[in-house]
Order: sequence, then structure tokens, then C-alpha cells
Amino acid sequence: MSAELIWVLALLGFTVVLFVSDRVRMDVIALLAIVALAASGTLSVEEALAGFSDPSVVLIAAMFVIGEGLVRSGIAHRLGGLLVRGAGQSETRLLILLMPCVVLLGAVMSSTGVVAIFVPVVLSVAARIKTAPSRLMMPLSFAGLISGMTTLVATAPNLVVNSELQRAGLDGFGFFSITPLGVVVLLVGVGYMLVARRWLAGDGGLVAGPLGNRSTLNQLIQRYRLSGRAWRLRLRSDSPMIGRPLDTLALRERFGINAIGIERKRRLRRVIVAVFPGLELRERDTLLVDAADEDHVRAFCTECGLEPRILRGDYFSDRVEEIGMAEITPLPDSEKLGRSLRELAFRSTTGLSVVSIQRNGEVLVGSLIDEPIRNGDVLLVAGEWRRISRLQRDSRDFVVFGLPAEIDDVAPSRRKAPLALLSLALTIALMVSNAVPNAIAALIGCLLMAASRCIDAQSAYRSIHWPSLILIVGMMPFAIALQKTGGVALMVELLVETVGGLGPRTILAGLFALTAVIGLFISNTATAVLMAPIAIALAERLDASPYPFAMIVTLAASAAFMTPVSSPVNTLVVAPGGYRFVDFVKIGVPFTLIVMAIGVALVPWLFPF
Repeated sequence: MSAELIWVLALLGFTVVLFVSDRVRMDVIALLAIVALAASGTLSVEEALAGFSDPSVVLIAAMFVIGEGLVRSGIAHRLGGLLVRGAGQSETRLLILLMPCVVLLGAVMSSTGVVAIFVPVVLSVAARIKTAPSRLMMPLSFAGLISGMTTLVATAPNLVVNSELQRAGLDGFGFFSITPLGVVVLLVGVGYMLVARRWLAGDGGLVAGPLGNRSTLNQLIQRYRLSGRAWRLRLRSDSPMIGRPLDTLALRERFGINAIGIERKRRLRRVIVAVFPGLELRERDTLLVDAADEDHVRAFCTECGLEPRILRGDYFSDRVEEIGMAEITPLPDSEKLGRSLRELAFRSTTGLSVVSIQRNGEVLVGSLIDEPIRNGDVLLVAGEWRRISRLQRDSRDFVVFGLPAEIDDVAPSRRKAPLALLSLALTIALMVSNAVPNAIAALIGCLLMAASRCIDAQSAYRSIHWPSLILIVGMMPFAIALQKTGGVALMVELLVETVGGLGPRTILAGLFALTAVIGLFISNTATAVLMAPIAIALAERLDASPYPFAMIVTLAASAAFMTPVSSPVNTLVVAPGGYRFVDFVKIGVPFTLIVMAIGVALVPWLFPF
């Protein structure tokens, strides 16, 4: 083993440790790896930066944009509505419809985004049919992972492996090359979850509104115990607050009061004005506030010249066109975790007020401004519908977990769905026909989405998950470095010596297991970057076709079923399902072994040695 290889392996090991520690952003770690490999002379500058010019990176970015177009045009949510109507009162029918529906949508957009869309839908149906959310949330996350096994563009690892084949001078996979495997895994997965759900019949998890569909505003007020905490405070003509910016009054610090909005007279009617920094108060304004302590409210009114009135719950229903509420939850990989609302300047950046937080099924009481946001928290926010919609559409840190039923009265009609579907169909047709390279086909799809106004430039740029792209770009030089320094050859020899004498199918099983285990510690994308060149070199060493070995890595990279932290898709359903770590181990490990058996049995049949 050369000194250069030892350096590369040490750097790779240190990178994995940083990934596991989760103390440094993954994209920052990837950029540091690029710098280290280039500065040490292990790779040339061109080799270290090769990932930035890789077509698969452009293709992944373009598919993020196309997926966002499907969300903005309402197609994703309409599929959820069809699921609700088709499930009726049957949990079995819901599960049978849910998993294929998620897989279908995840075949062309981010699986994390798909699962985020379906979480509130499944919670609503679970409440209506009176079943525990825990029996449905894990099938939802497993379906999101299975969707990565359906098409070439379904998940980044597929494109990474395909790019490695092309870099080796071979033809890449077709758009539907992996589809037969995905269909079999889906069918087996549905059957497996129909049996395994009995082990997930706990009472934990979040619960949707009592109507079984989306909660109303009044029901949200009751669930988060806001009754008696919401007030209307009218400024008297002698109030010293008149003419002063609201954010200079330190209402939270002095009185524990959270301003939700301001009711103000404009022309012939009173409207709700959103709270924002620098907003000056006027005579006859009425503050809409949330406060847990009535004595503090009374003291505030006495000192600042206000007339207090308790805010009736039906106030929000009566003003539904102007102000609304929504439940949101932080994404598992959000930078906002561990930071308080004050540190996040949440209201200043979103225009929304956090009026309550639910944690582990319990509603937190008291001041929330300095409460750190934790994974699994559900925040109830209030503000203008357009700001709620903007958070739902553009946030990279929060998922809008539940919208009240009143949103139907104010949401605009989405008439671009046919054009979005047409753009998607043309993109897929170009990819399947090989009329143009896949990356160009995806860019054409993006341009069509923009031309039909399904997406605008701002939302397109925001839809791209840049950390994922930088992670791919940063891990690609490791694959090149391992090839140059003999690391890939060393790994191939170890695999051949360990299982080589047991036949090619046993080697496939070993390759699958190694990929799946590595995927427990680092992202499946980074795993694919490292394992793809090993799979191709292993095929060359055995004088066999590289395609079955590349495909088994592709399959294993998506088989992140074993722990709640194996994939963001799993982490996203932990709170709604009320799961523990052991729940994923108990259900995920057997299913991973089943997927491995399917791969070992079918991959050589579809891609002969």
C-alpha cells in the first residue's frame, strides 16, 4: 500500500467521521475534500473540479426544478386528493393505493419532497378511518425510498452510477432499465407492509383533526390550547404607542406577548395588516396578540393605553380571506434545528408568527421566543395566506405539515397542471428515445415549465437542493483519487478473496451488503460515488459485464430502510409516526435483506454476467 493511498484512505476516513458527527455541513465537508486532494497534489486542479462539469450534476439540478413545477401546478396535491377519495374507510385499501402513488410521483421528483407532501394527507386519512398513524407512516417512507428504484432520474445515486459507466467508456443505463426491479420491490413491499404494519400499531404520532380531513382553524385553536390566550387590543387615542414601530416595544421581553397581526381601517372596511419590522402603529389600530398570562396582558393595556378584548375562536374563520394558520415542521437536515425563534428571526424572515409548539404530543406553554427548535417539533404559525404559501413553496428548512380546511376558500385555482404534465411527458419522451442527452432533455423540460408559467425563475433556483449537488461534486474526486492510487483495485481484491470463490451471485450479495452498510454512515449519494467505480473494476477483474454489478450498487444505494437516520425520508416520518430507533431496525433490516434477495435473483437475469 503506497503512502499516497494511505493519505487518500485517511482523508476519506476523516471525511466519513465528519459526516457521522454531523457537526459540519456535508457540502462544506465535500468542498474541504476537494481542496485537500488538490492542495496535496494527489489530483490535478482539473481532476479535483471535474464534478462541476459532470452532466449528471446538471441533470439532477434540472429534475429538482421539474419536480417543483409539479408541486406548484398542483399535480402532487391532486394525487393526494385522489388517494383520499379512493381509500374510503379501509386501511388496507389506503396502504395499497398509497405506496404505488408515492412511487409514481417519486419516479420524477425528490422522494423527500413527495413524502413531505403526503405526510399531512396520510395523517388526515388515518384520523378519518380511526387508525394509528404509526401503521401508515413507515409504509410511506419505504415507498419514498422504493421510488428511487423506478427510473434513471428518480434519485441522485442512479445518475451517479450511470455517469460512472459513461466515464468508463460504456453505454449508460436506459431511462427504464431499473424499472422492472422497482416494480417487483414495490409489489413485495406492499405485501410486506400489509403484514408488518401489525408491529407498528402503537398509539404514538401526531393526530389529524377530528373531522378526518384537514382541521379547521377553530380545531387548531382548540388543539393548541389557544382559547383564552388570543386577544384583540385596541389602541386608545391617548396611547403612547401611536407612531412607534412595533418592533421597538419589546412586547415579548417585557410582557410575554406575541403580536400576530394588526387590524386597521382602510377605506370602508377593516383589514388585517401583517406584522413586520418597522411597522408603525396608528390610532384606532387593533393588535391581534397571543399571550399565556392574562395579568401581563392587563398590565400591558394599562401601561400603553389599550382596550382588551378576548379574541373569539371564530374570529379567524370570519376573516379567513386575510389571515390563516398552518402547522409546519423542520426538515431533518435543516440548519435551523437547535436554534431559537429569536436567533432565527423567524417573523422577520417569513412574515409569520409562531403561536404554539407541539413537542412529543405535548403543547409547550409559556414564552416560546427562546425555545430551541428540535427535530420532530410541530410549529403552529399564523399570518397572511400568501406568506404561508410562500413558506410552503420556497422554504428549504420547514415543511408545511398541515393546512386548515379554510385554505380551499382562498387558494387560487391551479390551471397549469395540463401544461406541467405535457412538459414532463415530453422530457421523459426525449430521454427514452435518446433523441438528445438526458441533461439536455431535462433542461428542455425546465424551459417548458418556465414558458408555461408553471414555475418562475426565483422558485426554480430555490427548488434546487444545492448542498446535494455540492456533495456529489465533492465526493467525485475521491473516486478518481482511489482509482489513481490503487484503492479501487485493493477493494476489488479484498472482495474477490472474501467471496469470489462462492460464485458471481454471492459477489453481488457482498457488493449489495457493503453498499448498504456504508449507506448507514454517509448519504446514499456519497455511497454511490464511492462504490460505482469499485463495482465496475470488480467486473473487469472477473472478466464479466459491468452492468449487473453497477445495477446492484444502484439498488443497494436506495435500500436505506434500516434506521431512521439512513435517509431524510425516514427521519421525516419519525415524529408523525411516533417511532423509536428500534422500530426501523425491526422492520427495515428484514426488508433490506428481502430487497437484496430480489436483486441477487433478478439482476443477473435482466443484466447477464
